[in-house]
Formats: sequence, C-alpha cells, structure tokens
Amino acid sequence: MVFIKKMPRKFSYPTEKQYLCTPNSKQQKNIAMTKADIINKIVEDTGLPKKDVAATVEAFMEEIRNCMSVSKENVYLRGFGTFTVKHRAKKTARNISKNTTMVIEAHDFPAFKPAKSFAAKMK
Repeated sequence: MVFIKKMPRKFSYPTEKQYLCTPNSKQQKNIAMTKADIINKIVEDTGLPKKDVAATVEAFMEEIRNCMSVSKENVYLRGFGTFTVKHRAKKTARNISKNTTMVIEAHDFPAFKPAKSFAAKMK
C-alpha cells in the first residue's frame, strides 16, 4: 500500500505563465531568476552578443546602486516601480543571551515599491 502525503490547501504548483523563461532544475526548486538567467533571456530574445548584454545589465544595476548609495536619490522606472532610500533612526536594542543593551546607529537602506500596473499583472 502506498501512502501519499497531502499538500497544504494553500499550495499550488506554478503555471507556465508564472515562469519568465523556461525553468531549469535550479529554478524548479526556488523559482527565482538570477542575473545570468536575465542575461540569457535577453540574448535569446534580441540576438545581441552575450558579452554586450552582460555589460549593459551590469552598468544598469551599477547606476542604480550609485544613485541610491552615493547621492541618496530615488530611482523611478515608469511601469516597473520605484527604488527608494529609506532612513532608520538610531535605536537601542537588547542582546538577550548576554543580557546587554547595544546601540544600533542610524542608517539608510534600499526599498522597492512596484508600479500599480506591474502589481496588477501579478494578481
């Protein structure tokens, strides 16, 4: 007799539309695209050399990093979303295992808010 484990009620297998490109064995486990997957997909769609596409993607990501970290500017991409720099104030925290308090300094961190049209496609 074979026992089959029941899946949780909220679980559903991803459909073909949920994959941006054909999934490989790595993506079937965690369903995430890496930078290399994005580059390969652009190369397939456009026919441009992989070296040029990789340089363009890296330059695009580096420019977003520089805008946010150096000049503290937000980056708005119409139809995609907004990369913002948020600020967290200085606060005190407790280390429970050592029973001590510590100060966490104020710092900035990146955040992303998708555009309404992008969020609507996800629903």
